[in-house]
Amino acid sequence: MPSEETRTETRTDKTETLTATGTRAVPGQAAFTPSTSSPRAWTTWTTRLLMLGIVLAAFNLRPAITSLGALLEEVRDGLGMSGSVAGLLTSVPPLCFAVFGVMAPRLARRFGPGAVVWAGMVAITAGLLIRPYAGGTAGFLAATALALMGIAVSNVLMPVIVKRYFPDRVGSMTGLYSMALAFGTSIAAAATVPVTNALGGGWQPGLAVWATLGVAAVLAWIPFVRHREAPQSASASASAPDRTADAPGGRGAGPAHEQPPLRITRSRTAWALAVFFGLQATAAYITMGWMAQIFRDSGVSAGTAGLLLAVIMVMGVPLAFVIPRVATRLPHQGPIVLVLGLCGLAGYAGLYFAPVGGAWAWALLLGISNCAFPLALTMVGMRARTGAGVAQLSAFAQSTGYLISIPGPLLVGVLYQHSGGWGLPITLMCALMVPQIVVGVLAGRDRTVEDEAGR
Repeated sequence: MPSEETRTETRTDKTETLTATGTRAVPGQAAFTPSTSSPRAWTTWTTRLLMLGIVLAAFNLRPAITSLGALLEEVRDGLGMSGSVAGLLTSVPPLCFAVFGVMAPRLARRFGPGAVVWAGMVAITAGLLIRPYAGGTAGFLAATALALMGIAVSNVLMPVIVKRYFPDRVGSMTGLYSMALAFGTSIAAAATVPVTNALGGGWQPGLAVWATLGVAAVLAWIPFVRHREAPQSASASASAPDRTADAPGGRGAGPAHEQPPLRITRSRTAWALAVFFGLQATAAYITMGWMAQIFRDSGVSAGTAGLLLAVIMVMGVPLAFVIPRVATRLPHQGPIVLVLGLCGLAGYAGLYFAPVGGAWAWALLLGISNCAFPLALTMVGMRARTGAGVAQLSAFAQSTGYLISIPGPLLVGVLYQHSGGWGLPITLMCALMVPQIVVGVLAGRDRTVEDEAGR
């Protein structure tokens, strides 16, 4: 299996190498010299600032969702939302990710990835500031969509930026990015209720306070708005593409014009991976939108419910490092899919029969199950041989998957409203875990989309 770091291949028939941007480098001469490569020379300070910007951007990609989940009851009461409308609200994230995420590569080609991420951070900050004071359900939804628009484009471009600006440190930078994303997700879930109480108990300032993180990210990305070209590292000379490293977005690979595009819809593996991605995303957004409310309705205090949601989310910090490394060492990822699925089934069963007595155990099990996301990204990189194939498979699996995940949170809200309890919604969540296991096992088979999709 390919390693997580970009490898270097030396050509013996010619005394030159091909850099990551397609230019020729003379042997013995570094492909990138910060002091002379361009007027906007990259320095150690610049690199460290970009690393900080990546961490701050990743930290901002989930608080808009998990902070709302912790205060969903107060928001519903304050705005007079029905259960169905609240369910629609929890369905907005995957809808925005599917619709606006597709625009990110085109915007990045036109304006540069740094400018688009900066604009995304501005949109997140503005949305978080506006939505608590929008004055009604429609305004709240519109401001939430604005923040999610910024998350969508940044979510797509963060792995691309890691691949582009740190080609010889893809593994370590992706780990740093994943850890920051998981930490931001969990800290917003755990701290929203205590922060709200400290600010006087109103849900408006409790939600708006997370915009301060967005301000920090906006400031950090200002120096990179005009950067259009990545620094070239001599150790990152173009060679065999790292499929696993490309997995988080698949767009850091070589030029797509080198080969004609795959007929990706003819690949059974691509469809299995897309459905697996969609079902795990369904579980994730139901968890972020409703899990705190499920615990609260079962008799758990608001603060404890937020902590339980944080436990579920924080499991992604260590497991985001472990699961991809284990997956790349196995010829078939089905066993990992099965373990994660069984943890989910056990967690939902416990939530149904003893939601309070075993709350911490159920949160731990559901947190493990929720880590199907890094596994899905890893399998995207392993199910294609070429960089262009990874890019095409990633776009297909993620866009199709997010579309599949849209009805789930909405259906949970409808079932909750019409049944008056959480029995039916939990049964639905448990039932969805079965097809997730099945398609995950199919997607984990040792084959590539190039072999299945005729050109």
